[in-house]
Amino acid sequence: MIIGIPREREADENRVGLAPAGVHSLVEQGHEVVVESTAGQGSGFTDDQYDQAGAQVVHSCEEVYGRAGLIVKILPPAPREYRFIQERQILFAALHLAVAGPELLDLLQERECTAIDIVTIQDDKGDLPVLRPMSQIAGRMVPQLAARYLQSDHGGMGICWGEPPRCRRPRW
Repeated sequence: MIIGIPREREADENRVGLAPAGVHSLVEQGHEVVVESTAGQGSGFTDDQYDQAGAQVVHSCEEVYGRAGLIVKILPPAPREYRFIQERQILFAALHLAVAGPELLDLLQERECTAIDIVTIQDDKGDLPVLRPMSQIAGRMVPQLAARYLQSDHGGMGICWGEPPRCRRPRW
């Protein structure tokens, strides 16, 4: 099978669908992996690392979708990627199908795609092995992001995280 890893296009999204170690494992099992150039850059992976892992690095999202039977992403395809989705292609991503817009749902049905929403994958115990670590990471980031947005240069009131609240006496 040919597996495609396109670059994520959402602002501030630095994750990649598959690390070079995962690519290496798939290539060892006889699969071909096509990675869009700079797809791993935000996660600290270079095109050279993907090349060394056995992937073919290509320079367009269109080529990734055009060659791969399975697309592995973090986020759902961006609207500008819809035209690249092929007939009977498999999409493996956090698709959020329960709340996806009709445009994506209609497209997936029209093209007879298999859509695997990774956040709903359950193991034998009913646990969510993909969603759990993603949620843990997000939970750990909350204090850092909250502190950032409390800063006045990010629209906040200039409150220092961890600073005790200022008591104000009511004006009666």
